[in-house]
Amino acid sequence: MMLPESSLSQPVIDDNDDVPVNRTLSFNGRLNKYFHRVTKNEGIQTTTEIKSFGDESASSSSSLSESLSLKRKLEHENISSGREGRTTRSRPATPSTTRLTRSRSQILAASSSSSSSVSSSSISSKSTTKKKRSARSARTTPATPILPSLLRDTIPSDLILLLVGVNPGLMTGTTGFAYAHPSNLFWKLLHSSGITAIRHPPSDTYRLPELYEVGNTNIVERPTRDASMLTKAEMDAGVPVLEAKVAAQRPEAVCLVGKSIWEAVWRVRKGRAIKKEEFKYGWQDKSENMGRVRAGDGTESWNGAPVFVATTTSGLAAGMTLAEKQAVWNELGRWVVQRRQERKAAASNEVDKALDSPTQADVEIPEGSTTNIAGNSAEFTTSLNVVQVVER
Repeated sequence: MMLPESSLSQPVIDDNDDVPVNRTLSFNGRLNKYFHRVTKNEGIQTTTEIKSFGDESASSSSSLSESLSLKRKLEHENISSGREGRTTRSRPATPSTTRLTRSRSQILAASSSSSSSVSSSSISSKSTTKKKRSARSARTTPATPILPSLLRDTIPSDLILLLVGVNPGLMTGTTGFAYAHPSNLFWKLLHSSGITAIRHPPSDTYRLPELYEVGNTNIVERPTRDASMLTKAEMDAGVPVLEAKVAAQRPEAVCLVGKSIWEAVWRVRKGRAIKKEEFKYGWQDKSENMGRVRAGDGTESWNGAPVFVATTTSGLAAGMTLAEKQAVWNELGRWVVQRRQERKAAASNEVDKALDSPTQADVEIPEGSTTNIAGNSAEFTTSLNVVQVVER
């Protein structure tokens, strides 16, 4: 049987590609909200329904493609139904077909709200678990032990200058050498100010007393990464210990390497913090001498050692420039060089006095020693004659 040319121009659609229309799906009991009912007897209103379907699903590109494909299928179904009428093929009449549709935006909104609630609950549960785990680890994990510092005081008696630092750094505590960190300016400022003849390495810490009559100690022995990790209580507790060290060894002067040391001394002595206008670098008043000793119990009174407050040499402190620090240290260096020269001059004078000893004629000869003196004179004359013979 020949078909009309109009029907031949239309594509042949297989019935297996039809979308099932009688299958009932459930959306939490709200199925009727998403139904579109179409009756074949009334004709398939493809334009109106597909337009409304496209409007509902226009929120995403995927829903638009689905609506277009559905439109094509409906058109093909209409054509094939007309073709079937001509070829005496008949489908069983269906009073109404049910098609399920739902806007993709609504699905996404529902899924996003559920996922957000799930994610928020999961995040809160994770944070709670993390807090519990950290609290458990804090209870079970022991604190890191603080190793004792290997740095030792170098405070022999009769020093020109005793240098007092805040506390050892971690590298200083590990190596046992003062101001051992490479960023520290201590050894550089000692040399540039004239206190030392060369720039010594930290390993020469224990040679300073014999080379330059300069010693070293700290107000706090506990090593830390930097001085800001110390408490005021620790600093204040170190003041009487420092006073006792100075009183025992009696250096000519004490240099506090850092403003915070003098602030601790001030708090202990005055019972209050030092005011900004009261602080100054350099030599302090004689009334502030350190290590005073009162006479009693067989000890002589001592007026104490003058105090010089120098800048900190830590590389972490950036409150002053290198030039400003150098100016303060130069003042101390000039005094140390002068005192060293005065000590050398005094020592040479003592040697000269020892050489100017009394002659034999000025010595009073006790009675009964004439024979010995005569014998000694004879031996001296004999030895002199021998020397003269050898020379000839």
